[in-house]
Amino acid sequence: MRVVLGVSGGIAAYKAASLLRLLTEHGHDVTVVPTAAALRFVGAPTWSALSGKPVSTEVWTSVHEVPHVRIGQSADLVVVAPATADLLAKAAHGLADDLLTNTLLTARCPVAFAPAMHTEMWEHPATQANVALLRSRGAHVIDPAVGRLTGKDSGAGRLPEPEQLYAACLAIVEGRAPGVADEATRDLEGRRVVVSAGGTREPLDPVRYLGNRSSGKQGLAIARAAADRGAKVTLVAANVSLAVPDGIDVVPVETTLELQRAVEEAAAAADVVVMAAAPADFRPATVSHSKIKKSSAPDAGLRLDLVENPDIVRGLVSARDARGSSTPFVVSFAAETGDSVGSVMDHARAKFARKGSDVQVVNEVGTDLTFGKDDTTVHILRRGTDDVVTVGPATKDAVADALWDAVSPLLG
Repeated sequence: MRVVLGVSGGIAAYKAASLLRLLTEHGHDVTVVPTAAALRFVGAPTWSALSGKPVSTEVWTSVHEVPHVRIGQSADLVVVAPATADLLAKAAHGLADDLLTNTLLTARCPVAFAPAMHTEMWEHPATQANVALLRSRGAHVIDPAVGRLTGKDSGAGRLPEPEQLYAACLAIVEGRAPGVADEATRDLEGRRVVVSAGGTREPLDPVRYLGNRSSGKQGLAIARAAADRGAKVTLVAANVSLAVPDGIDVVPVETTLELQRAVEEAAAAADVVVMAAAPADFRPATVSHSKIKKSSAPDAGLRLDLVENPDIVRGLVSARDARGSSTPFVVSFAAETGDSVGSVMDHARAKFARKGSDVQVVNEVGTDLTFGKDDTTVHILRRGTDDVVTVGPATKDAVADALWDAVSPLLG
């Protein structure tokens, strides 16, 4: 996909560098067209290094190639992030005083704007009129996030996170319109959703722990997608270092027992629980109060006694069934590897039967697979049917949307 990334002069321009990296890492050809003001926030060498192309703001650079026409004509998508109030006004009224605004006039592909500005500027009648005019002409204007702005201010006007913008770009090219609060995109309105994410850590001593490679990216994407669809979301985050969008309640935990307590407490009032975290199956029987020292004896080694952690999903299902209730709807994850006994799907189906969840998401894990990656492939299993829905290879945001597409109709 050939993408023109326009960058206007706002403090949020630094986030556009991360969006650029996501686009290029996924194989898209990106031409960056910053405004002169944008270069005061992020310099041309950064854009050139990340895109692999020279960067210019002037229509007079390489004028024999007619860049103000050629760039827009050859693109599959033009996205402006951030789009300031000034840029939106120029685009709405057809002004063209630099390379970016000329490109917007010549583009015949989908065009998207990601506004970022202070709340007062976003809510001003002039800005809202310009947004409405752009949308009426077919442009996609992605609603800004609500949260911390420049300085001490908070409110509507924050640029969405790069991962959200990347997912929006893909949705637009695929013919979907993100950021429009219609019935299809708000299908979780009023629902209370609990999502767990990350990997638990079981301490051995004050320094060391048993853990796993889960980054929490998939769980965070699921939580973010649920919030975008209108749900009230609680994220139980096990050692997750990723930025969480505003509006999502976060409960940080470390161990599997802490994860269990937090999920069970939040699940009491939830409509849906998605267990995307990777809890440790075992924990040390005892924890040393001081750092365990190496032995002076050669090849002495260290022997650990482990005890099994509780199965959180099975506990949620058992408690629900004991109450005779239909809520919460429980989605489990099965991160599996194949072995001499069975395939990934063999082990996943056995786990699905054992846990009793309503939907199970299966993915194959291992070296350079799933954990910490931006792309993944999953298989979605539903209780009471042998059908398997396979999603991917796709971004974790796309997988999150596909999961909610499968789950939402089942909620009644």
